Amino acid sequence: MEVDREGLLELARKAKENAYAPYSGYKVGAALLDGKGGVWLGCNVENAAYGCTICAERTALLKAVSEGVRDFTAIAIVGGNGTGPAEPCGQCRQTLVEFSPDMEVVLEDGRGRPIYHKLDEMLPWHFGPMRLKED
Repeated sequence: MEVDREGLLELARKAKENAYAPYSGYKVGAALLDGKGGVWLGCNVENAAYGCTICAERTALLKAVSEGVRDFTAIAIVGGNGTGPAEPCGQCRQTLVEFSPDMEVVLEDGRGRPIYHKLDEMLPWHFGPMRLKED
């Protein structure tokens, strides 16, 4: 299935409908595009023990990784009340950069128009696997 960036945003909007956010009311959906054209959807899932909450981006990533996928080209993220972009949090940026630092991040502005970023621009000087390699 061929998915363009606007189509990826639409899939993220659909994923947002499944979000479980009874505490914050801040629902987020993500659509993660893998290197073979597969799309993995995720939504945020809150918990009364706040530390157990998982973001939409990591939900999508963990679904893909658990099925053996390791190569990603783009992620679309939508959320909140529509007043501006729902940027990925630091933990999500770090988790995503582990797999694809050059992945495209597609957000939407307050009017539903796409905004494009590169993940490594959103998390400069990130910590990655190369830091753990022995000399």
